[in-house]
Amino acid sequence: MLPLILIRCRGARRTSQVTGPERPARRSGPTWWFMGMGARLRGGRWLAAILAGCLAAAAQSAPALNHELALARAYPVETLRTALLPPGDWHPFPRFADRAAWGSLPAELRQRFIELGQEALIQPWPALPATLYLEYAREGNRSRYEAVYFERRQRLHVLTVAECLEGQRRFLDGVANALWAICEESTWCLPAHLSVQKAGAGLADVNEPIVDLFAGETAVSLAWTWYVLGAELDRVAPVLRRRVRQELDRRILTPVLERDDFGWMGFGASSRSGRPNNWNPWINSSVLAAALVLEPDADRRAQLVHKALRSLDCFLGPHPPDGSCDEGPGYWTRAGGSVLDCLDLLASASGGKVTVFDRPLVQEIGRFIYRAHICGDYYVALGDCAPRLEVDRNLVYRYGRQIQDPHLKALGTQGATAAAIFESVGTRSMGRLLWALFDTGEMLAQPPAREPLLRDVWLGDPDLQMMAARTEGGTCAGFYVAAWGGHNAQSHNHNDVGNVIVFARGQPVLVDAGVATYTRQTFSSRRYELWPMQSAYHNLPTINGVQQAAGRSYAARNVTHQATDAFAQLELDLASAYPDQAQVRSWVRRVRLDRQGPKPGVELVDRFELEQVKGETAQHLLTPMAVDASRPGELRLTGPAQPGATPLRVTIEYEAGKLAPTVEELVLEDPSLERAWGRSLTRVTLRATTKALADTWTLRVGW
Repeated sequence: MLPLILIRCRGARRTSQVTGPERPARRSGPTWWFMGMGARLRGGRWLAAILAGCLAAAAQSAPALNHELALARAYPVETLRTALLPPGDWHPFPRFADRAAWGSLPAELRQRFIELGQEALIQPWPALPATLYLEYAREGNRSRYEAVYFERRQRLHVLTVAECLEGQRRFLDGVANALWAICEESTWCLPAHLSVQKAGAGLADVNEPIVDLFAGETAVSLAWTWYVLGAELDRVAPVLRRRVRQELDRRILTPVLERDDFGWMGFGASSRSGRPNNWNPWINSSVLAAALVLEPDADRRAQLVHKALRSLDCFLGPHPPDGSCDEGPGYWTRAGGSVLDCLDLLASASGGKVTVFDRPLVQEIGRFIYRAHICGDYYVALGDCAPRLEVDRNLVYRYGRQIQDPHLKALGTQGATAAAIFESVGTRSMGRLLWALFDTGEMLAQPPAREPLLRDVWLGDPDLQMMAARTEGGTCAGFYVAAWGGHNAQSHNHNDVGNVIVFARGQPVLVDAGVATYTRQTFSSRRYELWPMQSAYHNLPTINGVQQAAGRSYAARNVTHQATDAFAQLELDLASAYPDQAQVRSWVRRVRLDRQGPKPGVELVDRFELEQVKGETAQHLLTPMAVDASRPGELRLTGPAQPGATPLRVTIEYEAGKLAPTVEELVLEDPSLERAWGRSLTRVTLRATTKALADTWTLRVGW
């Protein structure tokens, strides 16, 4: 028998879009090439030929990188050393001593923060015992520890701002207590993120500081408190500021400078499929803030900034050029929004010498948030994104100001009051809180704005392939539809290739449930046992009893989009999103919004061909509305009335000879899902009544 040699070609993947019987076998991982020793190629030439084929395949599948945004190359260490202002000359926000600036803030903010500060002073300091930390490793609960952890930091923020606003030094001891307690914590890393330490999950090894999202955010909290209060902290104890600087260096700056193996850095990613998620810009923004505020050595400061730029390049380089965020608009706040934080810090700390806001990718990343906006607080619930969001108004406004985009500025200021701005920002992030405080006057001075409601959106990059369209731009009055293709290996992925959501008069009709409260299972090998992640709980078919599978090769094929004054339409083949057990040759879905004619509405047409019928094939629909299925061929949906409006009534027509409906209530016991939808959602399953190998199903959503 001839020996068999297997060569693994990283990045190689099938690109065929055959939809008939010759559809290639699916693979969720790398391609394996097989070569017997009896090949005609002699010597080492056969190996060279195979390797060349692998490299060619990888090159075809790799995305074009955004080399125009190679920040580390554009701003080397030598340039940064001279471009960055010394810490003493950099004044991004007023300090405590600038009483005029703090005194100019709106009186209602002053009153609110002083009230919060007074409450924080009298509350006992919450403890973080080892057993609370261990709850994640022992039972998978992360919420109880995180609640106390975040409360500590939020108290620090309100005490600091209250002191700066009042200026009477009665909150200083409270600030000192908070700073000292946080410095005394064994780790700033959340238990859910600890497993990357060499000792594994459980309790933190204090000899290996782990830089995760909230270790970074803690650094931001301490750095900006150190910055705004400055010498006022010495009134409590001169050692306090020195301790803060030492802890930030030990836990954040030195590990970041010395290590390249934190996954969020992205240095190991060689293609788009391995690009880092929102952790990258989020943590890099924290590193930049801590280094720019607290690092006294100019050379080391420049090296830290350059390291952050190298890492940020790993996020921006392979980023979809259309600006799409496959993590959804909820995570855009810490993906694209954290890119803004990074670039704002760089521009400010360099006196405008380090700035890239004119680059197309930077601008497109910002625009994603209003492209995914439906109406009011509803946004397209991609992946683990919640369907209802209170966007950070100041963040959105700042992005619009930097790229001179009126839609972004309008989304930030529409209906803005001082209270609304701070409800959206909250007190969780000290850096963003300071931005919002000193932008409030400018935001409130903007002319009245209406929320941007785009008529048509197309984000065609293969990572997302999202269409959104409404009957008429600028209003929520008619129908709105969003649908997407992409693949099932997105960050925070749900198995939802081809999903569609529909709104009418700004209210949800067909929905994506979103995500339940995070637990250990959410990011484990058992993720897809959770129903909100499964295709059968999206507006998608189950084929021969088989749902969609997870992996990059489970993707949409033959995707096309059209938009005219009369209609908007997305067409795609879903067959490759299902594993071979589904026995499906093609499943072509067409999602169409008709804007004109006697029956405006949304039409969903599924045209399919199966290899065999061996299980149940059905269409699933998820809605928050009450469903009456008593009349064959028609689902009558009724939703609760908005204030001052009549109840919403929508009809979904289907072909009664082909499909038979069942209706079930999904009781929502999870607090995250309940916040979005109330006590329940309704799931309609339209089951095939015949065993046809090929058929066409048509659903129409209308009045």
